[in-house]
Amino acid sequence: MKKQHDFDEPIVRRGTDARKYAPSECPNDVVPMWIADSDFASPRELVDALLERVKQGHYGYPFNDIEFCNAVSKWQTERFDWDCTPEMVEFAPGAVLPLVYGMRAFSSPGDKVVLQTPAYHPLFQLIENNGRRIARNPLVLKDGRYEIDFEDLEKKLSDPRAKVMILCNPQNPTGRVFTRDELQKIGDLCLKHHVFVLSDEIHSDIVYSGHKHIPFAAVDPGFRDICCISINPSKTFNTAGLRTAAFICPNQHNKAVILEERLNNKAFGRPIFGQLAMKVLYNECAYYADQFVEYVEENVKTFHEGLKNIKGMHLIYPEGTYLLWVDCREWGMTHEELMRFFKETVKVLPNDGSTFGYEGEGFARFNVACPRSTVLEAVKRIQKAVNA
Repeated sequence: MKKQHDFDEPIVRRGTDARKYAPSECPNDVVPMWIADSDFASPRELVDALLERVKQGHYGYPFNDIEFCNAVSKWQTERFDWDCTPEMVEFAPGAVLPLVYGMRAFSSPGDKVVLQTPAYHPLFQLIENNGRRIARNPLVLKDGRYEIDFEDLEKKLSDPRAKVMILCNPQNPTGRVFTRDELQKIGDLCLKHHVFVLSDEIHSDIVYSGHKHIPFAAVDPGFRDICCISINPSKTFNTAGLRTAAFICPNQHNKAVILEERLNNKAFGRPIFGQLAMKVLYNECAYYADQFVEYVEENVKTFHEGLKNIKGMHLIYPEGTYLLWVDCREWGMTHEELMRFFKETVKVLPNDGSTFGYEGEGFARFNVACPRSTVLEAVKRIQKAVNA
């Protein structure tokens, strides 16, 4: 009998330590649709495995279990059809940290890091806080879909001070899933201009009908020598608080250089429960990931249908991720007014689009990884407030 997970089942997160529901951020009468974690229970297999480990009663340093790397390799190979071997895989205490290690390994303070914008806001911070400069390659919104400006991208990559490109695919917040042709062009330009690619693929499991995620290293054999891929099961399985991720580096020399940066920052100790979670999720919970994507894709459709009757709100229809990028510029509000309207009048809390760069002014990002009843309630509130 096929395993099933009930994604309609509500779980109580308010009143716990869930940041998404923190009273300072999201009062009791507000629907939270901001921070990128889900309102779904994690797979039962993981809960049972963690409970069994807790019962052991000792929580000292764990050894580095090779099954961690094997599980990541298996997931990548079976899910995305490429020859990711365990030797390519290493632990990281979060998906952003390999980007930091790689940036430090392959660039110096004062160098430029190419970033496609709008972009996940911590990426701006990690570049600037490490003394590097951001070289923006703004994505172009055309007929309701974001496209890459390759002429501008080559201009930025050809700068002698550009040493690294951070690629986010699927892209947060626009929801783009880049095609093989697009990835090929990006990689060819990076090869031509000797730029190392740090590929953030944390949303890779969440790709919708008609689209396919292709790991950057799988696009072209030549790209294996110029990239490091960062992954994390947290978006798929709601496990961000376990603080466990992995990076994949096909070139062993590049991997060693990045590991040196990890060592320099003493970020190599694996957490007991995070290491266990990675093994359980990637070995036993593919059914959950499949059903998760199917369920959330219906949530996207539900949200989209609701917005059709709301003047001035336009969904940039996503190809992947459970994060919806919504254009509210027709309302003519400042981003402070827009967020105040959503939080205080609508009583729905999205992310402020301006935090993703100036390209996000007038936009809001909504998280629909929640029971459908929550999506319907949010849409109802938006319709009522705007129509009023």
